Amino acid sequence: MQQLFTFLPMILIFVVFYFLLIRPQNKRQKQVREMQTQLSRGDTVVTIGGLHGVVQKVDETTVTLKSGNSQLTFNRSAVAEVTKKSTTVMDDETVE
Repeated sequence: MQQLFTFLPMILIFVVFYFLLIRPQNKRQKQVREMQTQLSRGDTVVTIGGLHGVVQKVDETTVTLKSGNSQLTFNRSAVAEVTKKSTTVMDDETVE
């Protein structure tokens, strides 16, 4: 019984860390993965490097973004957030 009381503070610290740190981080990672799998053409996004652009093309592992006059290819995991979801299907020539 004495050993249980010795480890009780350690167990309580682990439980507190789980609910305050680990669980919220796992939920956030799940949301980011979901957002990255739901990327579609015409979405306005921001990369982890801070580049703002519009999604031109989406492959299994890559995303092509248009930023200004440039088209850049990134890994899907480089997209940090979607700032504006596409509401209409874009034609092949223009995506603004």
